[in-house]
Amino acid sequence: MIQPPNILTIAGSDSGGGAGIQADLKTILALGGYGMSVITALTAQNGLGVTGIHAPEPEFAVRQLRAVLDGFPVAAAKTGMLFSAEIIAALAEELSRCAFPLVVDPVSVSQSGSRLLREDAVAVMVERLVPLAALLTPNRPEAEMLAGMKVDTEADVAEAGRRMLDMGARAVLIKGGHFDSAITITDWLCLPGEAPLPLRQAHVDSPNNHGTGCTLSAAIATELGKGLPLLAAVRHGQAFVNRAMRGSYTPGKGCGPLNHAAGLTRTE
Repeated sequence: MIQPPNILTIAGSDSGGGAGIQADLKTILALGGYGMSVITALTAQNGLGVTGIHAPEPEFAVRQLRAVLDGFPVAAAKTGMLFSAEIIAALAEELSRCAFPLVVDPVSVSQSGSRLLREDAVAVMVERLVPLAALLTPNRPEAEMLAGMKVDTEADVAEAGRRMLDMGARAVLIKGGHFDSAITITDWLCLPGEAPLPLRQAHVDSPNNHGTGCTLSAAIATELGKGLPLLAAVRHGQAFVNRAMRGSYTPGKGCGPLNHAAGLTRTE
C-alpha cells in the first residue's frame, strides 16, 4: 500500500462543517492525503453566520503543532483562520523551522461577514507568517487588505501581487470569486519577475459556496504534499473546488457547503 502524504491544517473549527478544519480534512481525505489539525479557534457557526468565537491560549495552539511535528513527517501544511496576533506569532515561530511547503490562506472575514481575524493581527501576519508562505491565497478583499489598495483591474492585480511578493511570499494566488463574471472565474498566479498568470475555470452558478477558500488552499497543500509542482497543484485544486461546487447541496439553513465527496460517491 502506498503511504498517503501527511497534510496539516492549522485553522479554526466550523461547527456547521462547511468550512475551516472540517472542510480541510474532508478535502485532504478526498485527494488521498492523511489529514492532521491544529485548531486555532472554535466558532459557533452555521450556514446563516457566526455567532461566537473562542480561541485557545497561543501556548496550547503551539502544543498541538509540536505534537503533530513530533509524531508525523509532515509533507505540506496550510493555515486558515488564525484569529489573533498572539496565535500567529507563536505558530510562526514554530513554522519558521519547518521545511515543508506552507500554503497561507489569510482568512479575515467569513462568508456571512463575521470578522475572523482581529485588526491588530494583520501586521503580525504580514511580518511573521507571509514570509513563510510557499503560496499565499488571498481573495479580493484580503488582497486589498494586505496590499493596501483597491483591486479592480488586471493592472491592480499585478501591483497587488507584486506588493505581496515583496512581503516575502514565494508565490501569490489572487482568487477571482469576488470579481463579477457570469461565464468564467479567473484566479491570478503571481510569481516573482513574471506577469500574473490567469487561470480560468467555468463559473458555477450555485448559492452553496461556504468554505470555497478553505477547500482550495487545503487542496493545493495536499497536491504539493504529493509532490506536484506549484502550477499543477493550483490547477488540481481549482478543478477539485469546481467539481465540489457543481455537486454542492443545502443540508440546512442558509449558505450550503461544497460537496467534498463529489466524484467519489455513488449516486444510484
